[in-house]
Amino acid sequence: MSSRHALIPARPVDDHRRRIEDALRPLSGRAVETVPMDRALGRLLAADVDAPLDLPVFRNSAMDGYAVRADTVAIVPATLPLIGVVAAGNTEQLTLPPGAAVKVMTGAPVPPGADCVVPVEHTESDGVTVTVRTSRATGDFVREPGTDVRAGALLASAGTLLRPRHIAALAAVGLGELPVRRRVRAAVLTTGDELRPAGTDLLPGQIYNSNGIALAAALADNGVEVVSVAHSTDEHAEFRARLAEAVAHADVVFTSGGVSMGDFEVVKEVLAAQGGEFGPVAMQPGGPQGLSVVDGVPVLSFPGNPVSTMVSFEVFARPLLRELAGLPALPISQLPLLDSVRSPAGKRQFLRGKLAADGVTLVSGQGSHLIAAMAHAEVLVDIPAAATEVPAGTVVEVRPL
Repeated sequence: MSSRHALIPARPVDDHRRRIEDALRPLSGRAVETVPMDRALGRLLAADVDAPLDLPVFRNSAMDGYAVRADTVAIVPATLPLIGVVAAGNTEQLTLPPGAAVKVMTGAPVPPGADCVVPVEHTESDGVTVTVRTSRATGDFVREPGTDVRAGALLASAGTLLRPRHIAALAAVGLGELPVRRRVRAAVLTTGDELRPAGTDLLPGQIYNSNGIALAAALADNGVEVVSVAHSTDEHAEFRARLAEAVAHADVVFTSGGVSMGDFEVVKEVLAAQGGEFGPVAMQPGGPQGLSVVDGVPVLSFPGNPVSTMVSFEVFARPLLRELAGLPALPISQLPLLDSVRSPAGKRQFLRGKLAADGVTLVSGQGSHLIAAMAHAEVLVDIPAAATEVPAGTVVEVRPL
């Protein structure tokens, strides 16, 4: 760049998004790792998993009751001698002789010789005999092996996002670990001499660093493994060192700050010299943007104003990261805007809003520094770059936050 302040045409939002997606798309081929079952929740299954055994594993009772032969209770009431009790977990096999009954608990093995179970509420017993008052048919309240799933049957397909219901089924067939796609690993690097960590005292001119923890939270919320959150001053040497540490351990690095048109723009100055692309995107907030590749690792550089950082993440990174994690795409709605809006020509606005019964209304305060106001928002309201006057009642695109 011959002049830091040379006028650079603003790139359309969709153009910059495509560039970022092209840089991140290769992460879809990340490696497979094996994790214990208790760490598989929310992971993307990397291979088909077949059931190694039948479910149920053995014939068992669906009710607390009495295991009998159906033909012995065809005419009721029928009184039968009790020859024993079988509890769930009983490993000793008890065979039912003709004309007798065995008391069984839910989940307990049904004794050989029995072909049905009479629920306890349909009987009376003195502990020695049982009187059955309702006849039963062969198979009633007996769970046969394999009626849930047969050994060798597909239990979960590659690409399944593992939810609690999948974990339950996979654990039930005795699997202790699963092959999953390694999560996208991201590093967060904030910059700025003015930033201080929370919990410390501020000197004049200093502010707390919210972008580091906010970006880390946004990444984790969208299926990404955050491997580091670091901060650099505006010194070139320190930024290079912190960046090298981030790149060494991450698949993608997110930086915040140091990309605008002023002095001390350390991110732009260092990365542009390494071939990174920096310039304005036709949007508000979040106009200054950068995209670089360092040692094969994409580096996404967002502006430092807190709202600009969060909106940049929502617009440019969140959709593809969710896709890579196997998470469902967030729905984009078309809703009436309940407020009128004036918008600068040529800039796509992403205004913060709240849902109402009959549409969407704006949250007061749209400045890129108003992070507390953004906390009250539920959605981003997408105002096209060509619109300068948007009357109340206009249908607009709404993205969930």
